[in-house]
Amino acid sequence: MPKISIIIPAYNAMSYLPETMASIFNQTFDDFEVVVVNNGSTDETEKWASQIKDARVKLISQANIGATEARNTGISESHGEYLAFFDADDLWESTKLAKQVQVLDSHPEVGLVYTWAAYVDEQGNSTGRVVKNQQEGDVWRELTKGNLIECGSVSMVRRQCFEKCGVFDSNLGSFVEDWDMWLRIANHYQFKVVKEPLVYYRQVIGSSSRNWQAMAKGYQLVIEKAFATANWRDLPLRNRSYGTANLVLAWKAIQSQGRDYEQAIYFRSQALKHDPWLFFSKEYFRLSIALTIMHWLGPNGYNKFLSLFHTVRRRTVSLVR
Repeated sequence: MPKISIIIPAYNAMSYLPETMASIFNQTFDDFEVVVVNNGSTDETEKWASQIKDARVKLISQANIGATEARNTGISESHGEYLAFFDADDLWESTKLAKQVQVLDSHPEVGLVYTWAAYVDEQGNSTGRVVKNQQEGDVWRELTKGNLIECGSVSMVRRQCFEKCGVFDSNLGSFVEDWDMWLRIANHYQFKVVKEPLVYYRQVIGSSSRNWQAMAKGYQLVIEKAFATANWRDLPLRNRSYGTANLVLAWKAIQSQGRDYEQAIYFRSQALKHDPWLFFSKEYFRLSIALTIMHWLGPNGYNKFLSLFHTVRRRTVSLVR
């Protein structure tokens, strides 16, 4: 049996999937299987994946019933002791698997280990942003603030976590099901983090992760579900959860194709209604600056500003290194 099962839900993924697969085959740790779940693609995804001449790669094709069910199919069809989830448009550093395996092998109390994530644009160019979440150990209370697992490609999870906690909840859709899953795991297991940017998280305009309308409904379902069985002492955290969720939704609104400024303003105001202390947070400050720039320059001007900002940030990061 392989040590790791890598699960890749793929829907019309040919723009990025070959590069994603290349980053798997470039891993320094090679005791793995790859389960590619072709989720009803209408492009060449199925044909391309079926031609991979590596016995470690397994292709499963099914109707397009959503990324959540694709992940669950991958879990049921895999055999590894550890499961690594990989979105079809992201990339891994070559040591990603090796470093996470080392953590799980050394810490039997840990159910999930994640890494830092570096943002890249649609072409794979660095935006200069690296998300460096630090939380580990008993993270449930901290996780109720929001999903500290930055994207679906950073986590490695013990199989026994899914045997104990169940699989991804398909009733939540393909937007927040991972946050719900990690909250359930955090109720029973410790988390650890590898403090290096070992994942390149691709930002694609119009991707499902920026569908704020669906995410708003999903966030409500996850928060209510998480606190339905919570200790009464933790119930005050519920308002904080709604507050931070609304800040995330505000970002999603201005990152969407429509650059929905008015909706972002609404979400920002809702964040403060739930948790006024967010006014003093770094995230509220960053969001307010972005909204001010969009108000001054308009959506097109904001796009140009972002492009310039990313260029300057990339060069600054390069100089610091």
